[in-house]
Amino acid sequence: MDPIKVDFSSSGSNRGKSGKTVVIPPNKAGLKIVINLVVTAVIAAVAYYFYLPAFNFKAVEMYIYFGIIIAAYCATAFVTSGALMSPEYTPYARKRTVIPLILGLIVAITAGIGFAASSVFFRAKDYHEIITPTDIKFEEDIKEADFASVPLLDKDSAATLATKALSDLFDEQVVSQFTVNSCDTQINLKKMPVRIGTLKYDNIIKWLTNRKAGLPGYLVIDMTSQKVDYVKVDGGIIYSDADHFNRLLKRHLRFKYPTALLGESVFEVDESNKAWWVCPIYDNTIGLFGGRDVKGVILVDPTTGECADYSIEEVRTNEALKWLDRVYDPDLLVEQYDYYGKYKNGFWNSILGQKDVVVTTSGYNYIALNDDVYMYTGVTSITAGDNSITGFTLINQRTKDAKFYRVSGATENAAQEAAQGKVQQYGYAATFPLLLNIGKEPTYFMALKDNSNIVQQYAMVNVNQFTTIVATGTSISACLKNYTDLLAEKGIKTDIDVDSIEDQQNTGAVSSDTKTTAGAIADIRTAVINGDSCYYIKLDGANVYYAVYASDFETVVIANKGDNVEITYKESTETIIEAESFKLK
Repeated sequence: MDPIKVDFSSSGSNRGKSGKTVVIPPNKAGLKIVINLVVTAVIAAVAYYFYLPAFNFKAVEMYIYFGIIIAAYCATAFVTSGALMSPEYTPYARKRTVIPLILGLIVAITAGIGFAASSVFFRAKDYHEIITPTDIKFEEDIKEADFASVPLLDKDSAATLATKALSDLFDEQVVSQFTVNSCDTQINLKKMPVRIGTLKYDNIIKWLTNRKAGLPGYLVIDMTSQKVDYVKVDGGIIYSDADHFNRLLKRHLRFKYPTALLGESVFEVDESNKAWWVCPIYDNTIGLFGGRDVKGVILVDPTTGECADYSIEEVRTNEALKWLDRVYDPDLLVEQYDYYGKYKNGFWNSILGQKDVVVTTSGYNYIALNDDVYMYTGVTSITAGDNSITGFTLINQRTKDAKFYRVSGATENAAQEAAQGKVQQYGYAATFPLLLNIGKEPTYFMALKDNSNIVQQYAMVNVNQFTTIVATGTSISACLKNYTDLLAEKGIKTDIDVDSIEDQQNTGAVSSDTKTTAGAIADIRTAVINGDSCYYIKLDGANVYYAVYASDFETVVIANKGDNVEITYKESTETIIEAESFKLK
């Protein structure tokens, strides 16, 4: 008997005499379907464990996750059927993947409709109304600056102090095993501005040897006195963003809240010094994917992992939750204000006519008001290259209460450049400004740092007259005196008592970077810088010069070679160091 022949000659395809495709199942086809399902389930479990998508129709990551599962099943079906090696099994593999591909198409169409329904092109008005600022007069709402509680550090300086403080601890188990992870969170603690420094394991080996006890504590950096305190947590910080596997905070939260749209968790401390992780719960309020806003918050005990969730209304009204400072991420608030400023007159106006279109400036900082922390940023015209502002916005990070102050003047970047230009001979870098009320004048206040990230001077720049009213000083009181003198020259009177500011400073802690030296003057040179006489003094045995401004320390003008003096300064690697104080002995 002749062997059975199958004709595959019709254009190279598996077609019989009727023209239909011949589907040839592989050996043990049923078992291979089971294998496909098992492999796909394993890939799905691994992808979920690491990707951590929310099972929520408003979560873009859920659609991506479903796409990963569908792709995994289809790829596995082609591999197990042998279609990649033997083309005659391709029709079978295609048949096995029809339903998954249809499901994938449904997922893609749903996501596409969701994006269209969320598009600012169709929903510009909704985006504009997601936040509603109230116009308020600056001098009536912002109190005169209290320099006893004005933050003098930025995030980078706080991190530098935290790292130094950690290395100075006597507890060798802490010093050798952990490093500073982040100093991002600025809060009010007992009505004082502080940053919280969290820790992380120094490396994977030290994680293995210390994971049972967890992270031992955290650091509190006082933004005014520059004092750093290490706070030990009883029971350790078991759940954190520096841990791994099931103790990774994000994974712990996802397993407890599988459908929630989770934001980035921040580390906060309540008024009783109890530490918490604070995680916002988001909702997309426009279509499926647009208009992200906070609808609640989860508080996580970092030791036990216990969670409690509250609605945003509870956060705003519950007195027991008033210690919370950062529920709304500042980047989200900036995004929402930009929607408000861009789409006031519709989508097309934001692109073409751009009438009344404003956006936030390129950075933000924080202001403490009524024991809440407000994010503030400048508001400027959308016109490219515009270096001026139309006002400021302050937005409460706990309640989203938004205020707008109609003040014209310089952007924060322009103020930084003005301050740096004042001390360009030193090459100091200005921190992002704080906005203060000094004599009812909107004023940018910033620190000037050297290459070692150490604060050497302070600067004040008038928002309205940023090219002419720029003052610097080696102390706040000296800077403030110079600033008020410049205001007086422009006919702007203030009733600020500079001596009281000096007293406030003297009650604060002395920075660990402040040094004192004394000796005889070996060399003295002078220069006039921006109209101010500066004396460069070198002491016997020293290889650096100390810069002493006559406007700050008047007695320097009568100093001569051989005179004994005492100088305090902040530690620096520069060859010219600005004096913090100067005394003839």
